[in-house]
Amino acid sequence: MFKGRHFDRSVILLCVRWYLAYSLSVRNLEEMMAERSISVDHATVHRWVVHYSPELLERFNRRKRPVTGKWHIDETYIKVRGRWMYLYRAIDSNGDTVKSWFIERRNLAAAKLFLSRALKRHGRLERTVIDGSQTNREAIGSCDMTDRLQGQTRQKLKPIRIRQSRYLNNRIEQDHRAVKRRVRPMLGFNAMNSARVILGGIEMIHMMRKQQAI
Repeated sequence: MFKGRHFDRSVILLCVRWYLAYSLSVRNLEEMMAERSISVDHATVHRWVVHYSPELLERFNRRKRPVTGKWHIDETYIKVRGRWMYLYRAIDSNGDTVKSWFIERRNLAAAKLFLSRALKRHGRLERTVIDGSQTNREAIGSCDMTDRLQGQTRQKLKPIRIRQSRYLNNRIEQDHRAVKRRVRPMLGFNAMNSARVILGGIEMIHMMRKQQAI
């Protein structure tokens, strides 16, 4: 993972973790490393974050504990190059993060893509709470029907129960804040790909704080 790197892995991991976890810029980290007699350019720190965040998230997911079958699903806004884009997120009844996915548009196709990825990773859910979004309701219904048709030969699956309430979904709206709190000082991202990678890393730190690793 760190083969051929000029810097020790402890320095790399420290910079990546601090950037993802706290309201620090890459220039802040450059200065902090200099105070420790480590000369590293801020651009190098950014490359470390983009390069290692997906690898660290993948390793974390291997040890992620199972989620419950009761989910809260919602999306929030993140700015990239001056344009608002959408971070779809789901948490379970314990508040544990189920899945997140960053995408350019908020529509039925995006909601179905997010939900299908979550179902593929975590298995079928029993019920879900959403806000007033009709698009999310349709996406859940579509994925539910596809799943039940595919499972007909094995067992009869019960429909996913959907509870639609703006107020009952406050739980995930509160959970969004941990991610938005870190993103806000960044003043937006410059590219979609790096935004998705960094947001994945921020979500990983959020799951670590929730002690979701086994």
